Amino acid sequence: MMETIGWAVEQMHCGQKVRRSGWNGKDMFIVLMPDMRLPPHTAQGTERKVNARTARFIGEDTPLNCRPYVALWNARGEWQPGWTCSQEDLLATDWELA
Repeated sequence: MMETIGWAVEQMHCGQKVRRSGWNGKDMFIVLMPDMRLPPHTAQGTERKVNARTARFIGEDTPLNCRPYVALWNARGEWQPGWTCSQEDLLATDWELA
């Protein structure tokens, strides 16, 4: 069966991990990371809020409103946020569930 990038995007929207069979990196896959909203670093009484590393750049009193993005789990076992497809990935028909 030939699975295209459109199929891969649909699968990510359903919470699935996808990869190309042609990728040579072991255990690599991509996922859709959903949007995230966190209160400011200075907020009181919240369990999860903007951390100091992010607050350093956006300000301690700024909430974090993060749009959805695609992230790659790479061959080194690290997250790479903001993955974008190449021409080859875009036109490939070897997409599969990871």
